[in-house]
Amino acid sequence: MVTAYVRNPARVPTSWGDDVTVVVGELSDAAAIDQAVQGAGAVVSALGPSMDRKATGLPLVEGTRNIVAAMQRHGVRRYVGNATPSILDPREKPTWQTRLPTFMAKTFLRRAYDEIVQMSQIVMTSGLDWTIVRFLAPKNGPARGQLRQGFYGHDKLGFNVTRADIAAFTAAQVDDDRYIGAAPGISN
Repeated sequence: MVTAYVRNPARVPTSWGDDVTVVVGELSDAAAIDQAVQGAGAVVSALGPSMDRKATGLPLVEGTRNIVAAMQRHGVRRYVGNATPSILDPREKPTWQTRLPTFMAKTFLRRAYDEIVQMSQIVMTSGLDWTIVRFLAPKNGPARGQLRQGFYGHDKLGFNVTRADIAAFTAAQVDDDRYIGAAPGISN
């Protein structure tokens, strides 16, 4: 059974049908998040900051705190989320693929950068069995099914990755313990 916590029910695909229980709520609604997390075996978060330069506040930080608190309260250990290479994994060496996006985000999208960093820190210091899947340039298109994965400065990682491959890799992490406590990078 899958429960999807969504802010905008109009974006829920009709193909989900009865296979998915949809809970509608805001990220600030700790009670609704708690209800969605209760009984879960894992939480997969596809939250990402708005790239709108007029956006204000850090709503995803509060939402991530609410998710982590609900997980801890209900004993849900497995968290899988997404981020960019602006979040460094301790196993890697900084490269242009980690430095350039960090510089660009800090310079031109500071609010979004602060949000992704703070969200990731909440998860990484939570004591949960977390994995944060990082990628640079998501593209539309079908899954290619072949991914490069690993850590910047050690493994050969490219730039682009299809959203379908991001979704498949992210979902696969729920049952894969290879990257627990790690933030692997992926690319096609």
